Amino acid sequence: MAMKSLSFLAVLSLLAITLPLSIASDPSPLQDFCVGVNTPADGVFVNGKFCKDPKLATADDFSFSGLHNARPVNNAVRSNVTAVNVNNLPGLNTLGISLVRIDYGIGGQNPPHTHPRATEILVVGEGTLLVGFVTSNPDNRLISKTLNAGDVFVFPEGLIHFQANIGHSPAVAFAALSSQNPGVITIANTVFGSNPAINPNILARAFQLDPRIVVDLQGKFKK
Repeated sequence: MAMKSLSFLAVLSLLAITLPLSIASDPSPLQDFCVGVNTPADGVFVNGKFCKDPKLATADDFSFSGLHNARPVNNAVRSNVTAVNVNNLPGLNTLGISLVRIDYGIGGQNPPHTHPRATEILVVGEGTLLVGFVTSNPDNRLISKTLNAGDVFVFPEGLIHFQANIGHSPAVAFAALSSQNPGVITIANTVFGSNPAINPNILARAFQLDPRIVVDLQGKFKK
C-alpha cells in the first residue's frame, strides 16, 4: 500500500513538473511536421490549418525568400515589420516558432505592443535601438536598454514592449517568437482604433484625458 502511495505521489510530481512546460508554448505536433493548407483534401485539422499529406511536402513548404531586402518605412511610425509565420511559411504549422524582420527609419519605432501567445528574442542587425518592456501590475516597472548591432534582448510573453531607432541612420533587427502565429496587439491602434469605437468617456477616465482629446485620437486611428 505504501509503495502504491509513493508511486502515485511520484506521478503527481512528474505531472507538476511537465504540465507547465507543456502549456508554455504551442502544442506538440506529435509528428514530424504538419504543413498547413487551407483546404481539407482528406487532411487532419491541426492548429487552425489542415495538414498536407506528408508524402506531398516539398522544400518550398519549409522556405521563405527575400528577408534580406529592406522594406519601406514611409508610415506614421517609420517602421515596417515583415512577419514570417504559418500564414506565409506553411511548414511552420505546429512547430511553435516564427520570425520577423523589422526595418526602422531614422526616428522610427515599433510602438508599444504585446504578443499574446509568444516570447520574443530580438537581435539588432544594424543601427542603434532603445528597447524595453513594462512589467505587469502593480509594479509597472520599465526594463529598458540601448542596443547596438549584434546585441540581443528578450521580451517576455504578453508584456507591453517597444523598440525605437535612436541612431542617426536606418536600423534593422530580426526577432524570433515562440509561436507559429504569435499575434500582435498594438496598444494605441487597439485602444483608439477599435471598431466600433470605445465610448470616449471611458477612455477619458482611464487615460485621465479630456474627452475631446480622446475623440481626436480615435479619429487618427480610425480604420
